[in-house]
Amino acid sequence: MKFLDHLEEWIVTFLMGAATLIIFVAVVHRYAAGLAIPGLQDWLLSLSLSWAQELTIIMFVWMAKFGAAYGVRTGIHVGVDVLINRLNDKMKSKFIVFGLCAGALFTGIVATLGARFVWENGAHYAFLHFLGMPLDGIPEGPTTPDLEWPTWMVYSAIPLGTSLMCFRFLQVMVNFLKTGELPHHDHGHVEGLDEETPPIDHNPFAMNDNLHPSTARNRDGSAK
Repeated sequence: MKFLDHLEEWIVTFLMGAATLIIFVAVVHRYAAGLAIPGLQDWLLSLSLSWAQELTIIMFVWMAKFGAAYGVRTGIHVGVDVLINRLNDKMKSKFIVFGLCAGALFTGIVATLGARFVWENGAHYAFLHFLGMPLDGIPEGPTTPDLEWPTWMVYSAIPLGTSLMCFRFLQVMVNFLKTGELPHHDHGHVEGLDEETPPIDHNPFAMNDNLHPSTARNRDGSAK
């Protein structure tokens, strides 16, 4: 399970970083190609980055689907629980379990319908073509405008990411039934930063020296 958790985080991190880098390169290329610099301008104009926008859109879609599953696992999704928190513990637990079951049911339906859509959108053709089986009457499926990738590969984010989200709902529900706890995300916490112990304020009146004011003391040294 730890490997799946790390894989989920690696996918989201990679997609976010790569999409940001591609957008940055595309913007720099667009502005630099407008500079009248001999040689450099001709070379930049010969480079086509028209695919950058389409690729980043695809990457952000995949990032959103797997990020949603990560959100269920870590408890960062926004939820309205004003009424639920006013219930007693028994009724509150029932509503929480009902909500998690509803989330698992919804994402399970979306994943099933998404898998069917991907299969009929060209995955069926690619699978049979890979196995060398006859392809009579089976459509190859459309491709993306710029990258010319099969759209079924792009749309695979729906069944894959939503299936993982459904699994996370079930995982959270099982853990709640066992421990009674839900994942909670502290929005003020920053990963990698250790909590520092606040410094202790010294009482200048308790310092036994001639540099700070002090309270009057008895002959034995105790405060009056």
